[in-house]
Amino acid sequence: MGKKYVIGIDYGTESGRAVLVDLEGNEIADHVTPYPHGVIDEVLPESNVQLEPDWALQHPADYIEVLATAVPTVLQKSGVNPADVIGVGIDFTSCTMLPVDASGEPLCLKPEFRNRPHSWVKLWKHHAAQDEANLLNEIAAKRGEAFLPRYGGKISSEWMIAKIWQILNEDPEIYEQTDLFLEGTDWVIFKMTGNIVRNSCAAGYKSIWHKQDGYPSKEFFRALDPRLEHLTETKLRGPIVPLGTRAGVLTNEMAAMMGLLPGTAVAVGNVDAHAAVPGVGVVEPGKLVMAMGTSICHMLLGTEEKYVEGMCGVVEDGIIPGYFGYEAGQSAVGDIFAWYVEQGVPAYVKEAAEKEGISVHEWLEKRAAAYRPGETGLLALDWWNGNRSVLVDTDLTGLIVGYTLLTKPEEIYRALLEATAFGTRKIIDAFVENGVKVDELYACGGLPQKNKLLMQIYADVTNREIKIAASKQTPAVGAAMFAAVAAGKENGGYESIVEAARNMGKVREETFKPIPENVAMYEQLYQEYTKLHDYFGRGENDVMKRLKHWKETTRAAKESMTLS
Repeated sequence: MGKKYVIGIDYGTESGRAVLVDLEGNEIADHVTPYPHGVIDEVLPESNVQLEPDWALQHPADYIEVLATAVPTVLQKSGVNPADVIGVGIDFTSCTMLPVDASGEPLCLKPEFRNRPHSWVKLWKHHAAQDEANLLNEIAAKRGEAFLPRYGGKISSEWMIAKIWQILNEDPEIYEQTDLFLEGTDWVIFKMTGNIVRNSCAAGYKSIWHKQDGYPSKEFFRALDPRLEHLTETKLRGPIVPLGTRAGVLTNEMAAMMGLLPGTAVAVGNVDAHAAVPGVGVVEPGKLVMAMGTSICHMLLGTEEKYVEGMCGVVEDGIIPGYFGYEAGQSAVGDIFAWYVEQGVPAYVKEAAEKEGISVHEWLEKRAAAYRPGETGLLALDWWNGNRSVLVDTDLTGLIVGYTLLTKPEEIYRALLEATAFGTRKIIDAFVENGVKVDELYACGGLPQKNKLLMQIYADVTNREIKIAASKQTPAVGAAMFAAVAAGKENGGYESIVEAARNMGKVREETFKPIPENVAMYEQLYQEYTKLHDYFGRGENDVMKRLKHWKETTRAAKESMTLS
């Protein structure tokens, strides 16, 4: 048998990335396909239908565009014979979900529903179902539902049930016309294979499904809303299968579009951050993997099911078979830095960066690196897109303390970098305090590849060494590993994801080690961060929520006056 290859495809927030990998983990070719429609958060495509605040949608055709563009490109760039590609795997942002009809067609592609916002794909960062999430949590807590502690005490508005309930409340006809609500990753797998199967990872973390207990009871859903009583056996029905399972094989039509052979093995879908864990070779407890990009997902393996405040979930076999997989996260990290660069820096910074031939990020990083911890006099809370862990509250907002008339842009930039590191420290502390060990950190994604100052700050704030993924496309490499498992040993692949990870997972030689004097200063700053975190985040002062409410009601009143 000659040399064999697998393809992993990582569906992110702004683009899809395909990587062609050999069975030793060497990346042969990759390609990024930007989504033509991007993130839809203001107006529906080809329409004047305005979206309300906290909405974030996508166009399902963009996902197919990635298959049609990125896969043929990596084959062409590499010169690899399609006959030598033994499997395809994908991962996806989650919970990114969509309603489909009985034929699997997204409702938003049907002319009669095109102008109805609830017919579209709801991206992971769609936060407009917060009211439903709040009520769900209140009812679950009152009923003493056993599932709630497994999700840190709160179900997020980003997840499947809250989003479905919002659809039912705001557009019952779309709910009724929906045959199935699917994760984006499961829908793309359906398009590739013709088979609808739900992956256990997304079902476990995002749809309140449990390996032993299944979904919550009908009684619970009836307590939420009588119309939801039969949700799990109707619109969430379908087989739920473990990661690494073969979902099916490429159909003739999709094989032709992708430039691969019909019958090529396709692994069940996966969640992006979860795929990154084997992608860096982590297959045992005590090693926390940070998938760092627009947001951060923190992934960790354990041998027991422990309850940790604010975690996104603990799922048996959720990441690596044989372990409990823990997930926590921060809703905005790279997004905060991007916001500042796009909205906050003065014109002279952009001009200076242009003159030096570097990006604004690089210009700010270079100057921010000259400061010692504490030297800026600034401290920030990293809640520009709410708080995912440990407070699980999307109504919280950002804060910076310590401004003076002498404050410089690079000082603000450094304070924002530090704030996200403090947010990660808060998550690590929650795990450790609840008996889940965290010995070392691994980082992957776009941020560790390009911001060394950020990674040093994280090492100093957490007082832990950080290892960096060798690949700039780690989730895609992880998805490719699951493709090798789906293909099976008989076809040149692997028997298990543990075997695949040990042979294919790679990290760089360079690591980031804590600097003792920085650790000492950041410990003091972190204690102050914690006071602000608890004061604004745990109900002592709900000013952030009041401000957000006044903003929304004032805007709504202004719009209604304009319309009238």
